[in-house]
Amino acid sequence: MERKMHKPAGGAGRHRAGWGAWAVAAALAWPAAGAWAQAAAPDAEAAARQQEQARLADSDTLLALTQEGAILYSQDKVKLSAYQYCSQAVSLAEAGDFRQSVRAASKALHLAGATQDPALLAAAKRDLAIVYSYAGQLEKAEQFAREALQLPTREPQLIRGPALKVLGDVDARRGDLAGAIRSYDEALAASSPRYAPLVQASLANALIDSGKPADLARARQLVDSLPPQRDASLAAQVERTRANLLLAEGKPAEALTVFQQLTTRRAGTDAGYFQLWAWDGVARSELALDRKAEAAQALDRALAGVDKVRARFRSDEFKMGVFSDLQQLFERAVGLYADMGEPRRAFEVSEHSRSRALLDAVRGRAQLATQATAVVDLASLQATLAPDERLVQYHALPDRLQVWVVSSTEVRSQSLPIRRDELVELVDTFRNSVVRGRRTAIGNADKMGAALIGPLGLQPGQRIVVVPHGPLHYLPFQALRVNGRYLIETNPVSVSPSMSIAVQLARRTPRVDGRLTAFGNPRIEDKYDLPGSVAEVQRLEQLFPRHTVFMGAQATKTQFRQAAGGSPLVHVAAHAEADQVDPLYSRILLANENGRQNFLEAHEILELPMQGTALVTLSACESGLGRIASGDEVLGFTRSFLSAGSSSLIASLWPVSDDATAVLMSTLYGELAKGRDLQQAMQAGQLAVLRDPKMAHPFFWAPFNLIGNWRLTVQ
Repeated sequence: MERKMHKPAGGAGRHRAGWGAWAVAAALAWPAAGAWAQAAAPDAEAAARQQEQARLADSDTLLALTQEGAILYSQDKVKLSAYQYCSQAVSLAEAGDFRQSVRAASKALHLAGATQDPALLAAAKRDLAIVYSYAGQLEKAEQFAREALQLPTREPQLIRGPALKVLGDVDARRGDLAGAIRSYDEALAASSPRYAPLVQASLANALIDSGKPADLARARQLVDSLPPQRDASLAAQVERTRANLLLAEGKPAEALTVFQQLTTRRAGTDAGYFQLWAWDGVARSELALDRKAEAAQALDRALAGVDKVRARFRSDEFKMGVFSDLQQLFERAVGLYADMGEPRRAFEVSEHSRSRALLDAVRGRAQLATQATAVVDLASLQATLAPDERLVQYHALPDRLQVWVVSSTEVRSQSLPIRRDELVELVDTFRNSVVRGRRTAIGNADKMGAALIGPLGLQPGQRIVVVPHGPLHYLPFQALRVNGRYLIETNPVSVSPSMSIAVQLARRTPRVDGRLTAFGNPRIEDKYDLPGSVAEVQRLEQLFPRHTVFMGAQATKTQFRQAAGGSPLVHVAAHAEADQVDPLYSRILLANENGRQNFLEAHEILELPMQGTALVTLSACESGLGRIASGDEVLGFTRSFLSAGSSSLIASLWPVSDDATAVLMSTLYGELAKGRDLQQAMQAGQLAVLRDPKMAHPFFWAPFNLIGNWRLTVQ
């Protein structure tokens, strides 16, 4: 999924001159709502492809990192040596602070270039390979590892062993176990005696996951030869590997015994973490023995320990090639409870997984309000829903898509026969056809609507709140088609990160005062100018007489921080960049201050007092994107604003057209000013664009998602 769907930081923002040309070409190419599927649009497609390629030239290229390193190095009051920056990069990566790790490595890159030292360059690229691997950016991890291997170095073992192991880790996480085994073998031959045991452990885990008889035999030999580990955590990992090997060898009873022993084993300060994985192993062993009830009991024990485990990044697992995360545990539980005919329990576990994913992503690096990770029960949801409202919650499992439709009176559960890898391809194909202005978009919309909405029995007019999961966070549900019509034509649609958040936000600020604070066209440099945003904000000024507006050089981070929480409605017409390495560093590009860039990052938003803000609209490109947290939700601006106290957010899924955005926003806010609720106002805005024959393609009208309190009204 990372390769195709995650949009990198540093892509182009809202349409300026180039995007405007594409918008004109696309408008000419799509003459009418009923006829656009047959219209020829080679110019629009070509323009879109060029823009897509330009956006993919993101900020994490070697040149950009080196240039950033030079700037950061010049700003350091205390200058470190290049190798000290390398050590700093590794330490930060192992602590899970990925963006800061990249920044430390970029300083080493700069110094390597300044001194023309290829050995230093190799070390910096090795460290970049490690941090990108930890962060799940597999293409970049592979790229920097291969580049490090091509450079001469004074100590080959310190470069080749770790770089080759990164290549093995990348292949393992992509499911190419044969490739992983080859890379681990090469890494083992190139590693120092101190590093070799970690490679052996990774190799053993890849052989176990392969499951081939010859690989299992070799895994047995490797595991039996592993030396005792002094570190309690590493020792627990080795024992877990031994138990997994027994299970793979078809010896579930023996595996069960080892896993049961691990449930009481002391493993240092992280004992609880290893114990919950031991209970998960007990559950997998019981399932292999065809004892579902006992497996469910073991999973209950594992889930009971989840909230007691400290949220942090565990680099030891990556060092040993384990790559486990708590979402796998939740997945097994959701699937098992669904199979056992317990849809409510499966739903509750699905909901629990979402709050835990947020906790794991933040890892104590920013303050989270209590309600941000609170879990509301199903009865509370049903008591909150009106008769015409339906919450549709998805959970993407490896072998199926589990979905629940919840009303005030019932809970219906279905398993849709769509594997997660198939779902990724379906969403990716649909998004590409929309973002690139393809004629195939309408057929793909029909296909996706038939697969994801058609089986659910939703009725026209029902208000729909979608809780997506995994790749579905990249999907504009409003643009799916059922029975020849877009969903937005028959149903108001909004999105929520979780059921618990939906309940909390629906109860918060049902009606707010119509005071607006807007930020438009922040002044950074010419290439970031957004002339269309000026007119956009001016239209909003007319709709809301009580307003405060910051334009151009006044639209600064300082002004935003001072205004945060003081206005019920906040509108930001600016560029935004989703950081794929670390979503807490996603940023809104606000105006320069004191001659320097001063952008607002997501971790800073988390700390703002925004309880007095009911709606934040990010009228920017891809502001709704970020990194998916272990299959849960897109982390970045969405959770930052909602966790900081805002009850609603409007954000985009792809680069937006200035002309279409102007129509959508003016209609949306106009309807709000008339007293319509936010979900209905959003529907009206999208339909206003859709019904313009020149903008009938979903590229124009479908990019913005309404997230959060769908009932919000303005007085």
